[in-house]
Amino acid sequence: MEASEDWLVKSLRLYGDFHAFDLSGATRVLEWIDDKGVFVAGYESLKKNEILHLILPLRLSVKENQGLFPERDFKLCHGGFSDKPVFDLKHVPETRLLVTSGRPGCSLQVWQIAEDSDIIKPVSTIAVHEEEGSLWPRMAVFSSVAPEVLHGTRLSSLRITDLESQKTTYASGVGDSEVLSSLQVLGADTFAFCCTSGRLGLVDIRQKWAPSENLGSGPRSGGGRWCAEVRGMGQYPGPSIASLGSNGQLCLLDPRDLCHPVSSVQCPVSTPSPDPELLRVTWAPILDNCLAISGFDGTVQIYDVTSWSGVGSQVEPLFTHRGHIFLDANELDTAPLVTTHIWHPCKPRTLLSAANDASLHVWDWVDLHASC
Repeated sequence: MEASEDWLVKSLRLYGDFHAFDLSGATRVLEWIDDKGVFVAGYESLKKNEILHLILPLRLSVKENQGLFPERDFKLCHGGFSDKPVFDLKHVPETRLLVTSGRPGCSLQVWQIAEDSDIIKPVSTIAVHEEEGSLWPRMAVFSSVAPEVLHGTRLSSLRITDLESQKTTYASGVGDSEVLSSLQVLGADTFAFCCTSGRLGLVDIRQKWAPSENLGSGPRSGGGRWCAEVRGMGQYPGPSIASLGSNGQLCLLDPRDLCHPVSSVQCPVSTPSPDPELLRVTWAPILDNCLAISGFDGTVQIYDVTSWSGVGSQVEPLFTHRGHIFLDANELDTAPLVTTHIWHPCKPRTLLSAANDASLHVWDWVDLHASC
């Protein structure tokens, strides 16, 4: 039996639900709007790229399996076109606004989802003055009465801009040139940053720039490029920051002591990430102590971190999604690379994942170990 056929047979017991779709172009963006809709956007150079608001099939929108449904495909709700590649997209909660970033990195684009039509239209741009070749601004959104966007390419260019007035309400004010890999808003006055070097910091914007960070130690000592995600503070006991390196090293940290990882493990990746910008680590929003990683190959790996401790140990994933590799294996010259993934906000074991072959999968994995 061929590997793809073998996987299809095994998938019957590996998945509680599985849907595979083909987009018109590959996406690096998967962004929720409530728990029934998702945004995708193309990232090709020298062409217009679609920004689409898709509604999940009805079967995936209900809280429990209620039998067969006639609608098994995504429904296009809104769409628009970007003149440049979209590397990141954020929906501003409780509004009809979106913000996108990409190359060239001279500006952020603000979009509005029309109420009386199916159009996503550009409404304004936010100038970014530190354009530097291949770099592009990372961003995150503060949702408040007056929505703001946190953005920057380097620590020195970090600032918060009011979306309506476009006035700068906060700036790091430092000359530090470290390049950012991710930004994450944690609360009304706090955010986290991760640099490509692995440098991590937690910032309170009510104070002058004095982040709690891991200068001189922590994940960065492992080399390579890094990304990170913080799970909800106080959501679960134990470490709440996961930091992922391009060589497969995964560190868990306590925000009270960023200089000393609680654990540092090696994930089973065959080679370092071929495109470290696609590295992604995400905490499960509902499952206790579960996270997912992607960006190394055509898989998404899920881990239960409950028993992790110490430094240097090898770990095995609780589950590995290989659908992007096997479903179109005979049509591809090279194996696909997963570009991004997200957890469903309400369904504990449901994820969405996309790959550079324009495939989009929605899958609900079965925990054969029943450990989380």
